[in-house]
Amino acid sequence: MRPTALEQRPPNRLWVTDITEFRLKGKTKVYLSPIIDCFDGWPVAWSMGLSPTSFFAIESLLKACATLSAGERPVIHSDRGSHYRWDGWIGICERYGLTRSMSRLGASADNARAEGFFGILKREFFYERDWSEVAVQQFVELLDQWLENFRTQRIRQTLGWLTPYEYRQALGYAL
Repeated sequence: MRPTALEQRPPNRLWVTDITEFRLKGKTKVYLSPIIDCFDGWPVAWSMGLSPTSFFAIESLLKACATLSAGERPVIHSDRGSHYRWDGWIGICERYGLTRSMSRLGASADNARAEGFFGILKREFFYERDWSEVAVQQFVELLDQWLENFRTQRIRQTLGWLTPYEYRQALGYAL
């Protein structure tokens, strides 16, 4: 395999995050807060909940930080949501040496990588399925399974028709 522009920088240099919602039956909503590695689209970590609180967003950040090796200090990019301006979020970024980056005011395209991930997720997993008889816990389990499969089963043309897991393995990055 020939090195590509993606390979110039190793994983865990630039992460993006955001929160998306899934409307289930009635007024029930499930929220997802993933941390995505821009190196290859790898979902580093995620959390799900019934309310998009700051603690919910912090849970995914803490899980992602727990995967870092010594010396890894990614930039974490987000929109300008209050979750990412909260003292707790800022404190975790400082503790792990993360550089915070935020979208410009009114420039949602700045977080296109996260929005693109949500588009794939909703198109492949959520849309065109009847979720009316699915309990919240079952939905969470199915979404968790989809995210795991995205890492190890879903091939991508930009990764040489490999999954993110295979791509990292081929480049010698331990998982």
